[in-house]
Amino acid sequence: MATTTETVTSVPGPTGTATISLDTYDEEQVRLMEERCILVTPEDKAYGEDSKKTCHLMSNISTGLLHRAFSVFLFRPSDGRLLLQKRADEKITFPSMWTNTCCSHPLSIRAELVEENQAGVRAAAIRKLPHELGIPPSQLKPEDFTFLTRIHYLAPSDGLWGEHEIDYILFCTLDVDLDLNPNEVSDARYVSRDELEQMFQESTNSFTPWFKLIARDLLYPWWDEMLAKSRAEGWDAEKGVGKVRAGVLEGGDKTAEVISML
Repeated sequence: MATTTETVTSVPGPTGTATISLDTYDEEQVRLMEERCILVTPEDKAYGEDSKKTCHLMSNISTGLLHRAFSVFLFRPSDGRLLLQKRADEKITFPSMWTNTCCSHPLSIRAELVEENQAGVRAAAIRKLPHELGIPPSQLKPEDFTFLTRIHYLAPSDGLWGEHEIDYILFCTLDVDLDLNPNEVSDARYVSRDELEQMFQESTNSFTPWFKLIARDLLYPWWDEMLAKSRAEGWDAEKGVGKVRAGVLEGGDKTAEVISML
């Protein structure tokens, strides 16, 4: 894995989207396609905005159009299990696939454009976790999220749609209440490290490409480190004492990077 070092001399422009019909898709998902994503360079420099629809068309992605995103990994403090979600069948991109707790985009609005201390993506996470999983906003605070790194990846969905993102990786350890939004999430479950590895082996399961990339190269070492450092602080799941804390990973060596996974 390498840090992105490309010098950008121009930024891509989207092609026309007016002829791409959304008539066959779910009405609510179509509405969400009008949200305004933050356009960025490969170095994660924001320079503009465009619709979620425009940003996710492969015809635009193929020209280099790139936007900002985030991926939340929420672990249960008592036992260190990771909360997965299965994307709803209604989703326009990557429907019916298992993925990490929440994956979405900060929007081109004042609160979510703030870059200092990743405030914008933290605000976006606090907006989307209730929307997708029904977690009460009162259970979420910006300081609950530990920022680990950013990844740059590209992933086609079905030929027409895809993803091309600078994705901020956020870990958190929280006890939360769930009330799944069926238009967003068809299933959710907490899994141990071993159970996730088993899920990857089962042919009946499909996973989002970004989750597979993160799991392949980053997730397991961070997960192991988080559990080991939490044990050193006194956490013991069998005895029911202490808690797993994502904060033990604060200030890791990849926080300044944009890791290319292209």
